[in-house]
Amino acid sequence: MTRVTDGTRKVLRTCPLCEAVCGLEIGLDAEGRVVEVRGDREDPFSGGFICPKGASLGRLDEDPDRLTEPMIRDRGTESWRVASWEEAFDLIAERFPALVAKYGRQSAALYLGNPNAHTIAGAMYVPVLIRALSTRNLYSASTADQMPKQVASGLMFGDPLTVAVPDLDRTDYLLMLGANPLESNGSLCTAPDFPGRLKALRKRGGRFVVVDPRRTRTAKLADEHLFIRPGSDAYLLFGIVHTLFAEGLTQVRVDANGIEEVRAAAEPFTPQVVAERTGIAAETIVRLARDLAAAPTAAVYARIGTCTAEFGTLTQWLVDVINVLTGNLDRPGGAMFATPAALGIVRTRPFRTGRWTSRVRELPEAMGEFPIATLAEEIRTPGEGQVRALITVAGNPVLSAPSGARLDAALAELEFMVSVDRYLNETTRHADVILPPPRTLQSPHYDFALLQFAVHNYARYSRPVLPLGDRPSEPEILARLALAISGQPSEPGRDPLAVVDELVIAGTLHKAGLLDRRGELLGDNSTEQRIDMMLRLGPYGEWRGGSLNLRVLLDNPHGIDLGPLRPRLPENLLTASKRVELAPPQLLADVDRLRAGLGTAAPQIVLIGRRQLRSNNSWMHNVSTLVGGSNTCTLHIHPDDVSRLGLDGQAVIESAAGSLTVPLEPTDEIMPGVVSLPHGWGHADSTQAVARAHAGVNANVLTDDSQVDVPSGNAVFNGVPVTLSPA
Repeated sequence: MTRVTDGTRKVLRTCPLCEAVCGLEIGLDAEGRVVEVRGDREDPFSGGFICPKGASLGRLDEDPDRLTEPMIRDRGTESWRVASWEEAFDLIAERFPALVAKYGRQSAALYLGNPNAHTIAGAMYVPVLIRALSTRNLYSASTADQMPKQVASGLMFGDPLTVAVPDLDRTDYLLMLGANPLESNGSLCTAPDFPGRLKALRKRGGRFVVVDPRRTRTAKLADEHLFIRPGSDAYLLFGIVHTLFAEGLTQVRVDANGIEEVRAAAEPFTPQVVAERTGIAAETIVRLARDLAAAPTAAVYARIGTCTAEFGTLTQWLVDVINVLTGNLDRPGGAMFATPAALGIVRTRPFRTGRWTSRVRELPEAMGEFPIATLAEEIRTPGEGQVRALITVAGNPVLSAPSGARLDAALAELEFMVSVDRYLNETTRHADVILPPPRTLQSPHYDFALLQFAVHNYARYSRPVLPLGDRPSEPEILARLALAISGQPSEPGRDPLAVVDELVIAGTLHKAGLLDRRGELLGDNSTEQRIDMMLRLGPYGEWRGGSLNLRVLLDNPHGIDLGPLRPRLPENLLTASKRVELAPPQLLADVDRLRAGLGTAAPQIVLIGRRQLRSNNSWMHNVSTLVGGSNTCTLHIHPDDVSRLGLDGQAVIESAAGSLTVPLEPTDEIMPGVVSLPHGWGHADSTQAVARAHAGVNANVLTDDSQVDVPSGNAVFNGVPVTLSPA
C-alpha cells in the first residue's frame, strides 16, 4: 500500500466482507487509494476490532483483476470485449425478452450469491429484479448455507427472519455446535469481536462448550471440546431433550404448543442409544442436559457445520426446542431476538414451505426459492419450463454449489446469461454479458440483513467515500437490468433508479397512511430517502414515537448503540396461534427419517468443510495478503488415518459424485475417520492472477446435488462418505 502521510484523509466505513459489521477507519491518499485500514475504536458495537479481511479491504477494493467496464462475450469466437453500459443493456433488452417470449416466464432463472446480504443494492433493489423476472426459478446461496435455520425459525415463530441468537454478552453457559466464529467472525449471529465476547463470557465465570469434529480455534478457546461424528448433531440434541424430560428438568417460560409431542418424539433417543451414533458418551450427554438446565442463563447455538448436513433443519429446530425447554428463549442471557432499526419485510401470514415445487425433482420451495442443488437439472432436462436464461448477481455457484462440475457443464448449455459481478470467474465465464458493480468505497452501506441477527441492537450508515464518476451505481445497474429484461432499452436522460424508488416510497407510505409525510424524507438521492423512510418507520423511528432518522445516523458516523437485546415475545410471533409452535408437523414427520438412521452403520471416512479466517467462500483468493499460511487448500486428516491407509503427501479422494487429488495436511485436530477440505477453491483456469497461482481444488466436485436436507432443500456438504487411496 501507499505510505501514510500527513495528507492522508481519514474516512469511516462499515466493513462489508463478513457478518461481523465491524466499523473501520480508512486512510485515503489524494488519489483516493487506500493507504491504511484500522478498526474504528469509537464504534459502539465493534470497539476497534478488525480481522485480516477487513485490514485488506483496500487491496480487495483496488484489485487490478476486477472488472471496471461491462464485458460482452462473442459466442462465435468465445472471446471477450469491453462494451459501453448502453450497449450492454441494449443487448440484454434485445436477447432476454425474446427468449422469455419464445419459451415462457419459467425459462428464466435468477441466482443470488452471498455478497447480496452485505449490500444496500442486494437488500433494496434485487426485489425489483425479481418482480421484473416473474419466475419461480429463484436460487441463492441460502440453500448452500443457512436455509435450515430459517425454515425451522419460520415454522416455530411464523417468520423465517425471526431468528434467535445467543445473548453473548450476558449468558452464563453457551453450547456451540458446528460453528467456528474465531475463523468466520460469526454467522446468523452478528457479533463483532466474537473472540473477545467469548473470552469475556469465561472471565465473568461462565462456561463455554464446543461440539465439533475438528478442534478448531474456537474449540481451543472453550472450556470443553467434544468431538462428534459429522451429521449426528440432531441425535445429540435429541439425547439432551430426552434427558430434560426424563429428569424433570424442563422449565418453559414462553407460551408454547407441542410440548407433549416433542416429549413423545424424543422418547427413542436415549443418551445410551445416541451415544453410539454420535461418538459422545451417554454420561456426557446427560451432563450437558443437566448443565444447561442448572445454569442461571444458557443458550444453544449451532451454525453452518450443522446446517449443511443431512438433518440440518431438525438440528436447528432442536436448538430452539432446548432453548425453550430450559427456560432460556427470549430471556436475557439466553437466546433472544434482535430489534433492527430499519423497517424490513412486513409479513402478514405465517410462514410455510412447499407452495410450489421444482419441475424436475419436485423439491419444495422455501422462502420463494428452490434449492441450488436442483439448478443443473433444471437447465439440462428438456421440456416445458426448462431454464434457458440465467442471471447471477454476486455469486459463483460453480465453486459453491454441490456437484460443481455438473453445474459448470449445465451453464455452458444456456442460451443467454447475464452476470452482475466484479470478476470474470468460474461461473461468469459462461455469461454473455457481465455488468461490474463499482468499488466498495464508491457505494453506500447499511446492514439491513445482518442487523436482524445482531447480539446487540445497533445502527450505522456509511455514505460513499469516493465518487462514482461516469459509471452507474450498483442500485442503478439492478434497476436498469430490471428494465432491460422487461424489454425496455436504455433511454438518454432517463433515471430508472429514481422511478423505482419513488414507486416504492409512495406505495410504502400509502400503506402506512403517511403519504402526506413524503416531503419530510431526507437524503442526497432517492436511495437515501428510502433508507430514511425505513428508519422513520422502524421501532426506534421518528414516525413511531422515537427519534431515529437518517440525519441522526449521519450525525453519528461511528454508529448508534440502541441497547441490549430485550424480550420480544409474543409481539414478533407470526404463528396463527400467537404461541411458539414447538412441534411443527413437517419437522415431526422428518423425525422418522432420523430415527431410521439409528440402525445404520456410519461410513468409515466422511468429508466435511472448513472455515478460514482470511477467506470468504470463493471470492477472496485474489488478494496476496490473504492467501498462504493457514489459508491453503489442503485436506486435513488424522495421522492415524494416514498410516492406516498408507498415504503420503497426496491422496486421491473419491465420493459418489467425483474424485480429486489433494495435498494432505495431517493433524490430530481432526477426529479419526473424518477429513476436511475448505470451501470455495478451485481456481486453476481463473483470469485472476493470485487466485490462479493458489488454485486449490473444488471440494464440490465431491458433493452430490441429489443429497439435500429434506425440509429445507439445503445442500449436504458435511458427512459426505468418501474413500482415500495413495495418489
